[in-house]
Amino acid sequence: MRVLTSAATLVGFAVAAPSSTFNATTTSVLLPAGTVIGSVGDGVDYFGGIPFAQSPTGSLRLKPPVRLESFDSGSVHATGVGPACPQMTGLDTTPLFLSVLAVPNVLETLSFGSATGDETEDCLTMTVIRPQSVHNATDAKLPVLFWIYGGGFETGSPQMYDASAMIRESVAQGKPMIFVAVNYRLGAFGFLGGSEVLADGAANLGLLDQRMGLEWVADNIAAFGGNPDAVTIWGQSAGAMCVFDQLALFDGNNTYKGRPLFRGAIMNSGSITPTEPVDGVKAQQVFDTVVEAAGCAPAANSTANSTKLECLRGVDYETFYKASNSVPAYLSYDSLAFSYAPRQDGRILTDSPEVLAQEGKYAAVPMIIGNQENEATIFSLFQENITTEAALVSYLNDVFFHNATREEVEGLVATYPSNPDSPAGIGAAPINVTYPEFKRLAAILGDWEFVFPSRLLLESYPANVSAWSYLATYESGTPILGTYHSTDMPRLYYETDEVSRSIQDTYISFVDCLDPNYYAKGNSSGYLTRWPRWQEKKQLLEFGANYTRLITDDARAASYEYILARLESLRL
Repeated sequence: MRVLTSAATLVGFAVAAPSSTFNATTTSVLLPAGTVIGSVGDGVDYFGGIPFAQSPTGSLRLKPPVRLESFDSGSVHATGVGPACPQMTGLDTTPLFLSVLAVPNVLETLSFGSATGDETEDCLTMTVIRPQSVHNATDAKLPVLFWIYGGGFETGSPQMYDASAMIRESVAQGKPMIFVAVNYRLGAFGFLGGSEVLADGAANLGLLDQRMGLEWVADNIAAFGGNPDAVTIWGQSAGAMCVFDQLALFDGNNTYKGRPLFRGAIMNSGSITPTEPVDGVKAQQVFDTVVEAAGCAPAANSTANSTKLECLRGVDYETFYKASNSVPAYLSYDSLAFSYAPRQDGRILTDSPEVLAQEGKYAAVPMIIGNQENEATIFSLFQENITTEAALVSYLNDVFFHNATREEVEGLVATYPSNPDSPAGIGAAPINVTYPEFKRLAAILGDWEFVFPSRLLLESYPANVSAWSYLATYESGTPILGTYHSTDMPRLYYETDEVSRSIQDTYISFVDCLDPNYYAKGNSSGYLTRWPRWQEKKQLLEFGANYTRLITDDARAASYEYILARLESLRL
């Protein structure tokens, strides 16, 4: 096993041990597979690293997950933090990126959730945190919050953030719930594309890991005191994109043993990302690069009848791990042009996510969806050579939009002013100087990857299924970055200020009764505005630094319409 040292921990996407204090006391739960032994402390029971699938190693590498029917020794000690799947480690430390780390509080926020942890290919496990008050109460039937972590499909773990504070708060509000997090394969281990992968049925393995995790909850959560019929799936960033994918898997069939796997969904900073197919140009290029790096190209293949994919399954772990890291990471010049991502394969995902949304091929459940105001500023710190509009067009055309003509990309860029008001990055500091096209690139990437997909999904949502949407602006004064990607995570997992307490109120209420407005505290300060359904007037709830208000969801309408009309050309 490897200890995580990924530089990606700087954006809070790596493994963190639970911050609660656990003592030597243990608790146990009997499951069909055997006994699970967890830790007790600080008002919660914690179970980390419960295996739900057979080890995806050897002949099961790059194969769909195989359900684990029983624990080898009859029991599992789930008293530790649990493992992390193999991580990608790339990071471009440009002068601009390093200077941003000197801004007060930025490093602390970006480091939130980062720590060391064991990294292993044998990583398909679940984490469960429940209120200590349901100890031995298997008939409690508490609602369940099912977490899918983010990290660009390259990094992350169920232990990224400790949900103990949220669980205790739910108990204090009289709305106790159970938190569950799923481990899923990343990088080439979980999201390798290419024509050979498609033909083998080995596409979108990370999504299948998540789906099996949901099935594990359906089969086992009642033993922990949970209600399998009251599951809300929640994700942030790539995890939020996976949440929509779970809605859209198998054209929206979210049933298992005749019952829905979830009844609600929350998507923070991610939803529908337009993508080329599994055997498209981008995915094939990544596959070929990984094959070459692993020594599995035909000339180096010592087994004449072996396919490239069989060769990848047969190489040792270190070789395949290094090959997985041989392509650009998301904290680099290529930014959000993910090397690895879920892609349509005709069966698991039958089409590009935006098409599935527009055609209604997804399980429409009550949802909360929203974004940070300046989603892409953190991902635009690595392209300091983009000093002209022509260079910006070339970058977008070459790195992101291979299928678009240069004229189409020029038209997209022309819809954005050269110095847009948002992303703002308005702080007055000596380092508040970037490259000439920084703000425009950040605005384009933030809109294309986060803001506009949310709007498109909301516009496609059935009028009779409730949806609430938000925009966070509480860090608008941060130099260069504004309210940047991941600034919501500390507020969601810990009560840091009135903003975080109010956001937690709405989420706990939604998990409890599928309506974010029934919070228990009453918000006596008057901070929290009542949150109307988006379908009523197409309004977002803006979370400001010391206020909330309703705003119309129509920002940069001309850019939105331009992209909407060309989604097939502007796929990743």
